[in-house]
Amino acid sequence: MIEVKNISKSFISPKKYPGLKGTIKGLFSNEKVEKVAVNDISFSIGEGEIVGYIGSNGAGKSTTIKMMTGIMVPTSGSCLVNGVDPCKKRNENAKNIGVVFGQRTQLWWDLPLSESFTILKEIYDVSDEAYEERMEFLNKVLELNEFFDKPVRTLSLGQRMRADLGAALLHNPKVLYLDEPTIGLDLVVKENIREAIKEINEKYKTTVILTTHDIGDIEELCRRIIIIDKGTKIYDGTLEHLKEIYGTKRSISVEVRQYDKVKDIAFDELLQVEKDAYETEYDGEKSVFTISFDKRKIKVPQILSILMERVDVKDVRIEETQLEEIVKQIYLEQKEQAVEELEAAANE
Repeated sequence: MIEVKNISKSFISPKKYPGLKGTIKGLFSNEKVEKVAVNDISFSIGEGEIVGYIGSNGAGKSTTIKMMTGIMVPTSGSCLVNGVDPCKKRNENAKNIGVVFGQRTQLWWDLPLSESFTILKEIYDVSDEAYEERMEFLNKVLELNEFFDKPVRTLSLGQRMRADLGAALLHNPKVLYLDEPTIGLDLVVKENIREAIKEINEKYKTTVILTTHDIGDIEELCRRIIIIDKGTKIYDGTLEHLKEIYGTKRSISVEVRQYDKVKDIAFDELLQVEKDAYETEYDGEKSVFTISFDKRKIKVPQILSILMERVDVKDVRIEETQLEEIVKQIYLEQKEQAVEELEAAANE
């Protein structure tokens, strides 16, 4: 459905100099600076996939999406969406895609939502029969009826997001781009939006590309994620594989009655591992003991067996490494690698 091959995007801007003198100098200087926003990225996305496209602010996510939607022209490389080059055939590409930006709207602010949908119906040349069928489905999954006749400016953020999602899907696009679709929403509305996206994907096999900082969106919706940093792709694979590689830490929090006895347990001897294989934390006020460990070296039953034999356990909570922590770890490794490369270059 989507083929991105060695795509890059650079921006040329006048060189800026510090201070007042630098500002004056810049007025007369012809020096230019090239900033690479996206650097030689390639990937393919199949029909019906929901892919999380994530990265820190300034990583190049939005620039990539803009090239896939045809808003920006790549400096080099190519992109095809449903067999169409989005930059060369923008009108044809627009019929294949839907776009939802969390902080922007494609709806007419002062018109009732129903009028916005009527206008979009004409713009996308949707037949009466197709429109009725789509609206029946969208009303069911997004519950648009409750505010369909209200002016867009009177809608709450959650209602507007549901309306924008419905508007993007009115012409039954092959590909749906979602940029922060749940930003600022409360938990209930977030869950409703996520469920709607799942149902739309299942019913129509709509390909979804999701950019978000909400790790909950990724975990709920995506089996595959692409991570970029400083314009470069650093991971492309399944969530499960990512957790297998980086999600090696697990923690057990135990509420105990004889709290003082926990501190006397020699875990390194009993587990027969080095002390760097685990970390312990004690919360005396809550009588909670937490042990974090490498699950490749230590198994949960081992720790629970030691605790059960020596203390009276009231409650147990076991936690896996959170996806947010895994992503942070990847970014940290990338930064450390960049520093090492710079130091190596300086010593040459």
